[in-house]
Amino acid sequence: MSRFWSSAVHDLDPYVAGEQPKIAGLVKLNTNENPYGPSPRVIEAIAAAANDRLRLYPDPSSTILRQSIANRFDLALDQVFVGNGSDEVLAFVFAGLLKHDLPLLYPDITYSFYKTYARLFNVTVEEVPLDGQLGIRIADYDRPCGAIILANPNAPTGIALPLSAIEALVTGHPDQVVVVDEAYVDFGGESAASLISRYENLLVVQTFSKSRSLAGLRVGFALGQRPLIEALERMKDSFNSYPLDTLAQTAATAAVEDEAWFCETRDRIVASRDRLTAALTERGFEVLPSSANFVFARHSAHPGGDLVRALRERAVLVRHFTKPRIADFLRITIGTEEECRQLLTAIDQII
Repeated sequence: MSRFWSSAVHDLDPYVAGEQPKIAGLVKLNTNENPYGPSPRVIEAIAAAANDRLRLYPDPSSTILRQSIANRFDLALDQVFVGNGSDEVLAFVFAGLLKHDLPLLYPDITYSFYKTYARLFNVTVEEVPLDGQLGIRIADYDRPCGAIILANPNAPTGIALPLSAIEALVTGHPDQVVVVDEAYVDFGGESAASLISRYENLLVVQTFSKSRSLAGLRVGFALGQRPLIEALERMKDSFNSYPLDTLAQTAATAAVEDEAWFCETRDRIVASRDRLTAALTERGFEVLPSSANFVFARHSAHPGGDLVRALRERAVLVRHFTKPRIADFLRITIGTEEECRQLLTAIDQII
């Protein structure tokens, strides 16, 4: 049926998401989902909202949710944009803010959806290599460009830049938009949201999928000064004026407001990450310093492809990337304590 496709479809190289198998008993550590459920207040809010009013369209502006987010970051309502997961938000960002005559800059090893969106929206890009320790060097971005996007902490490495480095990047490019994708920032990074009031060229993107345990509801948001947010709103209202359904808005609002649950589950994940890092290091792995809810690790005596297959044979799923510089690394989501123990047991059997 491909004869009916437009040329745009033929030219695409779609993003490949992490596997979502429907097999009982798996230890699923391949998609960076939160091992702990959402706040009980989220479940209660969804139940209360599941009524006759679902026959009505949702609030197209997601006003209550946006106000909750604005309050948390000490911003104004009109400095917040929401969408169906941060991936949809990023799609609007690429189409509305990152396409210019000069190239968009991003790291050569980062969230692979950036390359997909660049091709979809015909954005010229220039990939900037990570350094020898797989870190981002801000000085490497001191070159002509149309815009910059960075994941901080970066994915799949988990390495975070300090806020001072982000600010240096923003101040060094006053005429370009700098987008900081903070999907994992709550697990140890420093959010650049505190810089928004001072820099008109800064846009921060976050998600409810990781630290708020709402990957199944698809809620993401962007923070920035009004002109940047207005650009995203114009894109949204030209594509889908009702992006977030009623239940998603209700649930996400409840998640923002339950700070105690957020802190408790986040702290459990960070503690588990530190214990898993130590355990893998004891077993001969090199583990990159992570500020995310995953670790990026390799073993000098066992190729990454072999390890991921051997783990799968033992019902443990982790993520493996085949790019040359990282082909021996495994990206391992931080699971529950029991899931981490099962992972280590499987690794002991293999190595």
